[in-house]
Parts: sequence; structure tokens; C-alpha cells
Amino acid sequence: MRVVIAEDSVLLREGLARLLADGGIETVATVGDGPSLVTAVREHRPDLAVVDVRMPPSNTDEGLRAALQVRRARPGFPILVLSQYVEERYAADLMGPAVGYLLKERISDVAEFLAAVRQVAAGGTVIDPEVVLQLLGRQRRGSPMELLSPREREVLALMAEGRSNTAIATRLMVKEGAVEKHISGIFAKLALGPAPEDHRRVLAVLAYLGR
Repeated sequence: MRVVIAEDSVLLREGLARLLADGGIETVATVGDGPSLVTAVREHRPDLAVVDVRMPPSNTDEGLRAALQVRRARPGFPILVLSQYVEERYAADLMGPAVGYLLKERISDVAEFLAAVRQVAAGGTVIDPEVVLQLLGRQRRGSPMELLSPREREVLALMAEGRSNTAIATRLMVKEGAVEKHISGIFAKLALGPAPEDHRRVLAVLAYLGR
């Protein structure tokens, strides 16, 4: 796997490159601002970009805006946002398959970080629970989400973290069959019928995040 790192802290981006290398992942470029991220992805054609939110030149949401620009040029390109902040304005626009959004302070170990990198690169979605909670606050009243039971909302929140049915069952201390029933209920209440061209799990997560 080949990765581009966009992070304005030299020490942090070099540290990330070392962690990735230890996990057998090649870093093909490290950059410190949004425009350089766009250029690096275009030139190196990596498999994934690890992106900070706040970078020069604006030091606000430059990283996310650059990530969105990359995704417009390469739809579905895997992006892992790794930040100290939840930027609500653009974060929800970025959500979907092959996207991760993790808060730096909440990554508990290297193995967790490397697993997230591989999951996003493979087309999965990995969202920090705190990011889910903040984005959830953007939802308007009258949303179909209000039809979900408290347990269904718990299950959907764990789905948004990228958890499998087995992992959700373990976390909630229930049988996997119960999780499957809750997910079926979620799909029904959100009017997500079977369709070969759609990934209902991802669509449910996007609905949860207020898209």
C-alpha cells in the first residue's frame, strides 16, 4: 500500500511515516498544506491519504477542503482524516465509503491506527464515536432517525465506527442474531430496501450523519 501524509507538524508527519513503515506501508510523500496534498495525490497516485484538518494556508479547515478536492478529481479515493478537531462544516460532506475520521487523542494504540488505515484503503468506513455524536447534532427534527429505537441507534452508531456484526454483538453483550434483527429494523425504518447497486450499511450510516 502507498500513502500520502498531509500534516503541518513535521515531527508528527515523520512519526506517522515511521509507524506506517513499521506496518509494511510505504509513504510516497509527506506534505504540510492543502494545495500540496492535491498535487501529491495527482503526481504519486497513492492508495490512501492521511490528512489533518487544520493546515496552512488558512489553518482552519484546509485539510478537509483539500480532501474534498481530491475526491472530486478521484471519486472514491480513500481518505483517513486524523485530527484534534471535528470540523462539522465539511466533515459530513466527506463521509461515505473509503473514509475514516479519527481524533488523534483517542487513538489508543498503533495496531488500531494501522487497522483503520487498511480498512479505509479497502473501501471501509471508520468514524470516531465523538465525531458521530457531533455530526449527529446537525440533524433536523422530523428526520426518519427519530423512528429508531434507542438500541437501534446504538447499533447504528457502532456501524458508523466500522464495526462488524460480531463486534457489535460483543460490545452490546447480545447475540449476533439480535444485532442482525436490529439492523434489519434500521433498514426498514430508513426505507433502505435491497438493491444490488447500493450498500445499505453505508447508506444507513450516511443517514445517521445527517446527509
